[in-house]
Amino acid sequence: MIAPNKPRVLVAMSGGVDSSVAAHLLKEDGYDVIGAFLRLGEGGQAAENSKACCTVEDAIDARRVADRLEIPFYSFNYSGNFKKIIDYFVDEYRDGRTPNPCARCNQWIKFDTFHELARDLGATYVATGHYAQIERDADGKARLARGLDDSKDQSYFLASVPYPVLEECLFPVGGLEKNAVREIAAAADLPVAYKGESQEICFVPNDDYRLVLKKHAPESLQPGEIVDVEGTKVGTHEGYAGFTVGQRRGVGVAAGEPRYVVRTERETNRVVIGPKSSLYRDRFRVSEMNWLVPETPALPLRCAVQIRYRGQPTDCTVTTGEPGYLDVQLDEPQFAIAQGQVAAFYDGERVVGGGWIEPPAS
Repeated sequence: MIAPNKPRVLVAMSGGVDSSVAAHLLKEDGYDVIGAFLRLGEGGQAAENSKACCTVEDAIDARRVADRLEIPFYSFNYSGNFKKIIDYFVDEYRDGRTPNPCARCNQWIKFDTFHELARDLGATYVATGHYAQIERDADGKARLARGLDDSKDQSYFLASVPYPVLEECLFPVGGLEKNAVREIAAAADLPVAYKGESQEICFVPNDDYRLVLKKHAPESLQPGEIVDVEGTKVGTHEGYAGFTVGQRRGVGVAAGEPRYVVRTERETNRVVIGPKSSLYRDRFRVSEMNWLVPETPALPLRCAVQIRYRGQPTDCTVTTGEPGYLDVQLDEPQFAIAQGQVAAFYDGERVVGGGWIEPPAS
């Protein structure tokens, strides 16, 4: 076996095809590769037919791939650390917001705790199977960019990763189309080449987040009123936290035109609905702004913002707001801007930074 001529890299191996191919490509490229599986949330207790990640079967698959690649492999139980993600998820819904647990997990665990683990193992880099790319400026500074495969691009979920951490990241499959990744896996005889993709949140059983709320915040699932934007009662609900901004199906109110959830109210236990036109906004604020550029840009800043995964970026102007916030003015109003979601800012294909959506200042 030829000795590696590149630094050690710790690969987060989920048992899926993307992270498996990431490990394979890095080894082929001469890196000293170590694989690690992180047990997160309650995924290890998921049913066999679950489409969530982090199941027992996923751990077994990750080890099988590591054996095939002849690389060291470790499995770590981080379910205790993951309680922070579950608490955040529940608190957001309880407060009438729409959580983004995948982005928080990237921020708090996969690109924080995992990096500490990498240092303990003597690794210079960490790698994942995310569909995103690391580009370098003329002076070698890292920049996060969209993945080549538009249908799989995950740069949105990485907008909250701190910039110093980004410089230590590798995304080997980011420059590939999904079908090419599967072809590489098949050619390398990886046992997960044709494995299906995880599509559920790892701690949400049967893809029904209400089950999590029922367990951790039953008070948010008590009967209450559905009212229109004028405050008139038009129906009842079985729990305000079971609704999200922009939701249409399941509202259960007959009307002459479709009605959408405008907001949920913890204080009054009410769900407010209205016509689609009532959900368009042209401004909001962001908190916890995370700049993914070597130097903080001057404001006001012209760029594009993406307010949901798979959403289309829209041009905007970012300006200084109240302490702890930035103000975002959109060129065109957007539908259902949900508090608690990520706002990812782009300059072309490159990510400028990201923050967490908050209501505009009054």
